[in-house]
Amino acid sequence: MVGAFDAVVDRAGLSGAYGVAWCLAATMLGDTPAAGGAALDFPGIDQAEYDTRWVARFVSAYANRDEPTGEALFGAAAADGLLPDCLLTLAGSTIATLRSRAG
Repeated sequence: MVGAFDAVVDRAGLSGAYGVAWCLAATMLGDTPAAGGAALDFPGIDQAEYDTRWVARFVSAYANRDEPTGEALFGAAAADGLLPDCLLTLAGSTIATLRSRAG
């Protein structure tokens, strides 16, 4: 999975990786949700690992159609040097969600 994200960054830069992340959030949620329905914070979220908090907030930003927040989260993870971990967690969460729907 890391190689796939690295290849996207090599070809399309961070904006390409952002597009992949936004698409993963869309895949996880399914049909485009109505705007304004998801919270960016959840009970106990501050005790979660950085990548888990990031995924919850990034997917919430997608659900709210709040691309500026998604971009800010993406940029913060990149600046913190944690973007690869966040993207792997997002991809894993997306796969787990799809598997749970299928089963």
